[in-house]
Amino acid sequence: MIENNQKIIYVFIDASNLWQAQKVKGKMFDFEKLKFFLKKKFNASDIQIFYYTAYPKEGTREKSQDSKHKFYTYLKKGLGFTVRKKELKRIIERSDLGDLIQEKGNMDVEMTIDAINFCKKYDTAILFTGDSDFLALVNYLRNGGKKVFTFSSKNNISQELRTGGDGYFDVLNIEADIWGRELKHKDDKS
Repeated sequence: MIENNQKIIYVFIDASNLWQAQKVKGKMFDFEKLKFFLKKKFNASDIQIFYYTAYPKEGTREKSQDSKHKFYTYLKKGLGFTVRKKELKRIIERSDLGDLIQEKGNMDVEMTIDAINFCKKYDTAILFTGDSDFLALVNYLRNGGKKVFTFSSKNNISQELRTGGDGYFDVLNIEADIWGRELKHKDDKS
């Protein structure tokens, strides 16, 4: 149970939603700076961060996935994040024009399960996502006495989620230094 003088926050990061904001900004988040920013902004005595991502199955890309897995290890061992990951599911759609492979890696259910499973351990939930499906989770947590804040970007958040919690923050408008290295595009040679 949470003691009255402590403020514990749990952060649930939907990596695919965050990726969209990073592409717009042209920079990667510096997750160490982001963790410090959130702890300070919400005056937290403790912070736990969950990171949800899906990654391509080995052999489905020309480029090795080793750097992604090193990044997940850094988040876990270096920063103390809980990393939830799974391989992208490959779905073959057949048509008269040929086969089309779609990849899906939605982590909404995993985020929701963790937010509910751990809700007795925190008093504030921070969701990094923009999907309107999370409004049900926001309402559930708020009805249970939790504060719920959402972080996303203006081009990637539903109106329902933006207005449904205790506050919304556009990550692209945060003035604190939470950004890291420049994003490199696939066609960059550098």
